[in-house]
Amino acid sequence: MALYNRRNCIICYNEKKKWYLCIKSNGMDIDDLILCPICKSIPVNEREDFLRSLKYNTKSFKKGELIAQQGDPVKSLYILLKGSVKAEMTSESGDVLNIETIHAPNPLAPAFLFAENNTFPLDVVALEDVEIVRISKESVIEQLANNETFLHGFMTFNSNRVHFLSGRLKLLSTKTIKGKLAQYILERTDNMCFTMDMNQTTLAEYFGVTRPSLSRTIAEMKDEGIITLKGKKGRIINLVRLKKSV
Repeated sequence: MALYNRRNCIICYNEKKKWYLCIKSNGMDIDDLILCPICKSIPVNEREDFLRSLKYNTKSFKKGELIAQQGDPVKSLYILLKGSVKAEMTSESGDVLNIETIHAPNPLAPAFLFAENNTFPLDVVALEDVEIVRISKESVIEQLANNETFLHGFMTFNSNRVHFLSGRLKLLSTKTIKGKLAQYILERTDNMCFTMDMNQTTLAEYFGVTRPSLSRTIAEMKDEGIITLKGKKGRIINLVRLKKSV
């Protein structure tokens, strides 16, 4: 194992496994990883030691590249450090369903690292140029055993993911486009106002429907006086009818 300086950074490099320990490497600095939900609660005075203790590597992907394919083994903790990706599923008939869009800095399928069937459940595709940090499983185990803050962050993130996926399952099980749209709006409503955080093309993929069908449904809900919508900003006019649509 070699120890040397590069760009004013101490790196410990393992020639066999290609893992290195580093505070700054390939443009990554201490704030990049700490912003991840799993790591963000680590106290400021512990962050440098935390980063130095990790064994990881980084990999960049261009827009449109496949980062992980359904069935690929999850051998390390993937954290999206830069850019955004989409997680999608392809049916036997060839239809592609967009499960979600994930933005940096967020982990990718962290719970599957310790699953008996530890494989990616979906395809992960880069929506733009992205950078991924891959922390070795051994390093994650060490942090879970010795760093209570990291353990809490890891468990909280995965618990929140279960909540998200249950909501996603409910959305996918809703039969009508109007029902899907109503649920989507209700989940984003605050004081009768809501923001569409996806354009219609992306939202149609998220619902697993065609864009023209979604556009017609939005127009119908506006004509029926259920909602108003201008750009991405909308307002609920008839909450009772909107809830009945779900």
